[in-house]
Amino acid sequence: MLILTINPGSTSTKIALFENLELVVKETVRHSQKTLVTFDELTDQLDMRKKVIDKFLKKNNIKTEEIDGFIGRGGLIHPVKSGIYKVNEKMLDDLSNNTFGEHASNLGGIIAYEMAKTVGKDAYIADPVVVDEMSSVAKISGLNGISRRSLWHALNQKAVARKYALKLGLNYEDVNLIVAHLGGGISVGLHKRGRVTDVNNALDGDGPFSPERTGGLPVSEIYELAFSGQYTLEQIKKLNHGFGGLVSYLGTSDAEEVSDMISEGHVFAKRVMKAMVYQIAKEIGSLYAVTRGNLDAIIITGGLAYNQDVLQPLLDYLDHLGEIIVYPGEDELEALAYNVYQLYNEKQELKEYE
Repeated sequence: MLILTINPGSTSTKIALFENLELVVKETVRHSQKTLVTFDELTDQLDMRKKVIDKFLKKNNIKTEEIDGFIGRGGLIHPVKSGIYKVNEKMLDDLSNNTFGEHASNLGGIIAYEMAKTVGKDAYIADPVVVDEMSSVAKISGLNGISRRSLWHALNQKAVARKYALKLGLNYEDVNLIVAHLGGGISVGLHKRGRVTDVNNALDGDGPFSPERTGGLPVSEIYELAFSGQYTLEQIKKLNHGFGGLVSYLGTSDAEEVSDMISEGHVFAKRVMKAMVYQIAKEIGSLYAVTRGNLDAIIITGGLAYNQDVLQPLLDYLDHLGEIIVYPGEDELEALAYNVYQLYNEKQELKEYE
């Protein structure tokens, strides 16, 4: 069984082919800012992204009709439970119109659908960023009418949690974990026996700051900023996710570049990096407190886990909290293939988006 997995990011398109669960070939195609600024709307990028995938298939001598399963990374749809979903007309409409927000991952389901349709097959998404299993207590924000949102790296967090459980000879539903995904955005989730009962909104304004997002901010200063007359609503949103975090302080979202600054003696860069790690440790610590010590491990994952200026001081903060596991990078393409494989082998139930 040949499975095509598609993961569109803000500045890249990641593509892979799997034979069952074995990786055949994968590629990450980077999109320059010069290219991206030519598109007014996210959906305007569809043809460009599809050409990238067509080129990938042609280069590897794969015809679309030879592919059995098509799956894209799930984007901003309405909150759903964890699982694999068929891309239906309702989902396609929500993704195409950015009904629940604009994010590059919205393109994943659309591209998978359009490719699968040409050969009369179905397309899927799995564990989109809006998977919502938060407890009713965790949802309460402090202001009636505003609830905390579950918006996080569900696909990769669930994948590494299952990987850890498998290593122990257990099911994901048997373990209690805190998983911290450290990437362009940072999400820290509490996994209690197969459900993520608490997690920060990693996209727009909750939890630690990250390479390009502000995380939680002092609210009173936001009042002043929003009503200063200097910014539109869209500009405020861009400051929050896109031009926040390391970008705001240091002009780059590249943690390796920040590490280079630190090695060259850039005192402020070192302080900002330390602050980001400090906030990540606080987020993990706050979830640890509510486990009452009933925790199997803390897992650190995502691209920033490769950076020693992030990882080592974070481990120093956490080493008294029990077992710490590091799975650097992302398993998202593999996780997408796993979901299709499980579905086709009748080990997982297909869910309907309504």
